[in-house]
Parts: sequence; C-alpha cells; structure tokens
Amino acid sequence: MQDVPPTDIAVIGAGPAGLFAAEVLAGAGHPVTVYDRMPSVGRKFLIAGRGGLNLTHSEALTDFLARYRPAPAGLVRAVEGFPPDALRAWCHDLGQPTFVGSSGRVFPESFKASPLLRAWLARLDGLGVRIRARHRFVGWSDAGGAAFETPDGPVTRHSGPVLLALGGASWPRLGSDGAWVRLLEGHGVPVSPLRPANVGFTVAWSEHLRRRFAGEPLKRIALRFGDTTVRGEAVVTADGIEGGAVYALSRPIREAIAERGEAVIHLDLRPDLAHRTLVERLGAAKSGQSRSTTLRKAAGLSPVATALVYEAAGRTLPDDPVPLAALVKAVPVRLRAPRPIEKAISTAGGVAFAGLDDRFMLTARPGTFVAGEMLDWEAPTGGYLLQAAFATGRAAAQGLLAWLGEEAVRPPS
Repeated sequence: MQDVPPTDIAVIGAGPAGLFAAEVLAGAGHPVTVYDRMPSVGRKFLIAGRGGLNLTHSEALTDFLARYRPAPAGLVRAVEGFPPDALRAWCHDLGQPTFVGSSGRVFPESFKASPLLRAWLARLDGLGVRIRARHRFVGWSDAGGAAFETPDGPVTRHSGPVLLALGGASWPRLGSDGAWVRLLEGHGVPVSPLRPANVGFTVAWSEHLRRRFAGEPLKRIALRFGDTTVRGEAVVTADGIEGGAVYALSRPIREAIAERGEAVIHLDLRPDLAHRTLVERLGAAKSGQSRSTTLRKAAGLSPVATALVYEAAGRTLPDDPVPLAALVKAVPVRLRAPRPIEKAISTAGGVAFAGLDDRFMLTARPGTFVAGEMLDWEAPTGGYLLQAAFATGRAAAQGLLAWLGEEAVRPPS
C-alpha cells in the first residue's frame, strides 16, 4: 500500500462543490489535491449542460431560499453568502457571461457546460490545484488518513484535513453512487436515508397506452397534487410519467406514496381554457363525430392527451360535455412508486446538518468537512441544485480555512 504524506489539503469529489471548494482553498494560498473516482472531472456537470446549463435562478433571494426542503440554517447561510448574483459574476470572470431566460432561469451565453468547465479547470491549474483521477475513496486507515483504491493499488494519505464532496446517489455511472453513506455512518455520522428527488413515477398504464404512446410529450399542461398546481410539460413513459411538471412536485408525491402506498395527481390538459369555454366547444361538436375527433378538434388535444382521457374513463367517455370537459381539466393518474434513485436527477437525504458544526465540519470526525449533494437538502430543478452545490462548497472551504487558523494558534496539549 502506497502511503502519501500530505503536504496539501485533500478535496474528495470533483463535481461543482468539490472543484469550487478547491478554488477557494487554493485561492487562499494552500496547496490542494482533488481526488475523484472517475477518469475525468465534472461528468454530471457536463450532463446537466446537455440541454442548456441551468446554473441558477433570477428570482428574489427570499423566494429562492424557499425552494429548499429542508432549509437548515447552515444551507441558508451558505446561499446567502454566495447568492445567484455572485455565481453569475464568477462565470463572467471566467469569460462565460450569463443571461436570464424567459422563465427566470440563468444560463451561460454559450448554453453549454463544456466551455465553462474548460475555463474553470484552466483557472484551477493556474492556482496549482492537482487532480488525481481514478481514486475511489474507501474510508480512513487506522492512522486516520484518507484511503483510496486506484488502478495501481491502494493509496493512503497521512492524516490531514479533508473536504468531502462525493455527491448523492443519482446517476451513479457518472461518479456519485452513495457508497459513502455506510462509511460515514460507521464513524458515527448521522445520515438521513438517500431518496430519489426530481424523479419520475411509475404508473400501471394499459398495454394499449404503453405500446402506442411511450415517449410522447404532454405540452403546456398543468399538474395538480393536493393544493399545489404547476404548469409545464411531462412525458409518458412505458412504465410511468416524468418531466419538469412532475419533478416540481416530486417531493410531496414521494412523501405521500411513502405514507399511503400511492398518490393520485390530476392533469389539466388544457389549462389555458376555462371549463365553461371547453364545455361550449365540446357541445358544439358535429353530430355523429367520434369522441376522439371531438377531443382533437374542439378541445385541441394531442393523440397522447386523448389517450389519457380514455385511460381515465375506462375507455368509455361521457356523452355530456360537462363531465367530459371536467375530465379533460382533471385527468386522474395514479402513481405507484418513484423511479429508482439511479434514474433520478438528484438526491434527497444525506449528512444531517445536526452532525456538522457551523464550519461544515463533521463533529464526529474533526478535520473532515462536507459539501454539496452529500448534505441533507433537496430542491427542484431550475438552478437551485447547482447554486447550493457551489455555495456549500465555498462555505465548507471557508470553514476548513477557519479551522486551520484555529489549529495553528492552538497551544500544545
């Protein structure tokens, strides 16, 4: 086993939280080495940018912070200390200016993650940050050093400060597999169970709907669950439903399924039409016209939307336009379970803030700091995920710097 004496700070995890922590630490004059189990860094960051990298959101900070559940004081302080405007300024300094889209979401002007990551890695290289790929963190040695598995065999560092940014358990093929949970729990760290967040749900569709319409989008709909309604889009899958409107309500839906075994959502397939207007249009349909044709022409429904109406009605639609319009405005869909965590966009649960001090240091392991999606918080898509990753990476790095300063002046025991 190779034994490496630390002359630097170890950051374990090369996603946004880890890389930003490394930048803060190196910018303060400390040598930093970033370890990651994958062959290259920022893989999930790059995937997030496939359809346009949504970095953050432009809404007022009070509204922004309300998106986090739970919203512990440590997370709130981290985001307040590095708010969306600071993240946009950081991007601009890297030569990657941002813009606000029509939805209020913030994107780099390039609309891609790769130019931003290249500029970022160049800055880190200029700060002297070293990156060690294919180093899988497997815990601590008996001497207290971080231990890794590598292609060249086991590697152990002598004890020294460590900042963990290992992500959650979604998209494990990109590097975050949640294997750290058992490791930390074994050292007395409180960890809330990891659960899928921003995730689709399974539905027992009929064979007809599954065969004919899997992969078809539902555009410009409204989804209601309980007292909350969101507008957006969704996609019918072979075994369920997913998409932005579903993700926005995935937390309360997931919690309801855990409590009751199922959850029923209602889809308004024409949210831009009032019920009365829809009744009038359906009632004015030509005599003898098929119900499918009526739904297409009078209600403007797509084939997949029409199929959902039939599915909910048991294949027999009401003749009366009043209940038919009511069905179009509130199609019930019974959700059975969230998709597996490896299919989720992000993860709920993680290291409990009760197990951290104000510096993001584990109270059970002094000298070990935690940032990013490892922590117990969740948020919808829309820029909130990346913002919290950057902000907690910065906060944990600042906490580590404060701890180093305290250790430097601590009298010998």
